[in-house]
Amino acid sequence: MEAIEPVFTTYLGREMNRSHSDFVDAVLAAVEHVPSAKVMTYGDVAEYIGRGHPRLVGWVMAHYGSEVAWWRVLRAGGLPPQGHEDEALEHYRDEGTPLRKQGDRVDLALARWSGPS
Repeated sequence: MEAIEPVFTTYLGREMNRSHSDFVDAVLAAVEHVPSAKVMTYGDVAEYIGRGHPRLVGWVMAHYGSEVAWWRVLRAGGLPPQGHEDEALEHYRDEGTPLRKQGDRVDLALARWSGPS
């Protein structure tokens, strides 16, 4: 993974800059460990790395998620990342990720990954 370049933008009214790159790196490293056909919610990622909030994880994924398997991080109800539903569902089907009967969301009871055993 390439080093994160300094970013000067805002999240919830707070400036995000290079000093936050360790959090960005931690989120991306966690996502890199999620196996194929498994998923974590934004809240799961925050809990796994021991800091942050689901929305902050979402901010990181929105800005840097293209560097990792972004479709493996989703909303708490099992819905794919907003605005990327069709592409994410294609990845889920390709990987064999368990989907709910309706086929529009991941079955978290079967697909949720909580870290290495």
